[in-house]
Amino acid sequence: MGTIQFILSILPLLLQGAVVTLELTLSSFFLGTILGLFLALMKITKISFFRKIAGFYIWFFRGVPLIVQIMFIFYGLGSIGIKLDRLPAGVLAMSLCGAAYIAEIIRAGIQSIEKGQMEAALSLGMTYSQAMRRIIIPQTYRRLVPPMCNEFILLLKDAALVAVIGGRELLRVGQTLDSAYFRSLEIYGAVALVYLFLTTIFTIIFDKIENRFAIYE
Repeated sequence: MGTIQFILSILPLLLQGAVVTLELTLSSFFLGTILGLFLALMKITKISFFRKIAGFYIWFFRGVPLIVQIMFIFYGLGSIGIKLDRLPAGVLAMSLCGAAYIAEIIRAGIQSIEKGQMEAALSLGMTYSQAMRRIIIPQTYRRLVPPMCNEFILLLKDAALVAVIGGRELLRVGQTLDSAYFRSLEIYGAVALVYLFLTTIFTIIFDKIENRFAIYE
């Protein structure tokens, strides 16, 4: 079978793996963004206890490789009776790790807003939380699109690490096909092209969102 015909024959299986990769990425990005927002707010609060907790969390999860976190959650916790299926373990690890990076992105975005706007909001009788919700954060999210796009693309590629625990994402499907057909060049070339297609599509989507916000600015 020729190269093109072979790639076309395995493409449906690779696309199934790509769907799992997208599920991992979207779930992790959503959960990581929620947790990252809380961590960012804790990092900039005046309460020292919260700042230290957020600082420790970010230091820990940025300092430990994601692949180690995945294996710890799946194998380590499993050894003490806390057993998770492969995909939930992957989502949990990617969410916890992604939240550390997203927290720093959000923190930097919030702190990029001029301090005078917070002072003006407080002088008008708003509470700190009201000022954050009505004045600061609505301006911040427009500035977050480029770095959040980068983080999403990184998570999309990092989903390949779930292959180490047997998750049926794109890379794992490629490994399984390689062990069956021993045509590494074609298989991993096709895997690379699918990843490139996915990252390109989402880059275009985020670029359009950024351009729309630029018009509003």
